[in-house]
Parts: sequence; C-alpha cells; structure tokens
Amino acid sequence: MRSWASNAILGAHRRDTLIRAVLALVLLGLVFWFLPMRRAGEEGGHHADHAALDAFEKAGVAELKEGQQAPALALATLDGAQASLADHRDKLVVLNFWATWCGPCTLEMPSLEALWRRYRERGLVVLGVSVDRGAPRSLLEPYVRNLKLTFPILLDPDAQTSGHWRVTALPATFIVRPGGDVTGMVVGTREWDSREMRALIEELLPGAHGHR
Repeated sequence: MRSWASNAILGAHRRDTLIRAVLALVLLGLVFWFLPMRRAGEEGGHHADHAALDAFEKAGVAELKEGQQAPALALATLDGAQASLADHRDKLVVLNFWATWCGPCTLEMPSLEALWRRYRERGLVVLGVSVDRGAPRSLLEPYVRNLKLTFPILLDPDAQTSGHWRVTALPATFIVRPGGDVTGMVVGTREWDSREMRALIEELLPGAHGHR
C-alpha cells in the first residue's frame, strides 16, 4: 500500500510534467486531483463495480482508489477534550473541514447533522474540523449551539492539520473507510442526508454487504 506522502511525491512529479507540457494549465484545485481517483467511465481493479461507481457519482463524491491512507489527525475539541481519527478506526468517518465565516459550510451543516443522527448507531462518525484562526470560542460556541450540532467539533486554530490534508477550499469533506483509507472526497457543499448520499454511506458502513 502506498503511503499518503509517497503518493504526494509521485503526484508532484506528474504535475510538474504537465506544467512543462501545457503552460496554460490551471493549477487551482489540483492539489487534490493529482491523487489517484476514479472518474466517470474508468474501469479496472476491484473498483470496477458499476453499481458502486454509480453510487459515488450520484452522490457527487470523487472516489479515490485504494491505498490512500489518511494523514494522522489529533486535535482538541470544542468541549475541551482530545480526539483523533485513530479513535474511530473501526468506523466510517465523514471528516468535514469548515469555518464560521464560510457561508457554504453553514448551508450544509444541517444535512451533516441529519446524516450523523441517522447512522451513528450503525458505525458512522461525523467529525467537524473548524479552521477558524485561533479557535475563538465566542464565535464557535454560539455557532454550534444555533445550528444544534451534536457531532464532535475539533479545532484546527493554526490550520496545520488542514494543511496536512491539503485543504485549499471550504467546505472540504473526506470519507474515511474503516481501517483508515480515504475513499471519497468532496470540495464544496453537498446534501449529506440526500437519498443518493445515504445509498453511498450505507454501502460503506462497517459490516455492510456492499463494503469493498
């Protein structure tokens, strides 16, 4: 299995080659996209399950191919505890990077909360990582309270963790399968409790028949 770091090195070489070959290449957003992903119409490997591919596409989630091990993540929480991704290694994790000043982040928060409430008893964890500079509780606590969020809120006050995850725009959300591999990525808002998203989540939940 390739590490996240080794994939980044390989991806950087490929990106440099493209820059030399095509001077007009637009770089914005490609920090993520040099990672191996499955796009519409691609086949091969054990990800060639068309029903599964359709589930990612219908949900608007970019599917990463196998071997994308998630970077370490260990942060303080808004309630003063400590939390890490490793705490949930046996669960399906939806990891959402957001900020109070990000309007699109606020728009999708209710659907993330609905997804969390629907599936948390079946092995889903939603983790919200605030990248608000300095983690101002005077902003974060009313924000969380007003939106009635109950999933764990982690704090990334210096944006170091979001940097490790190569977050270049908000909201940015990663789906981490049990075992620690990142299987999906979204930049921008989604309806996380939509029928299409639920179909994908149900396939990936621990013990699901469709889990690959």
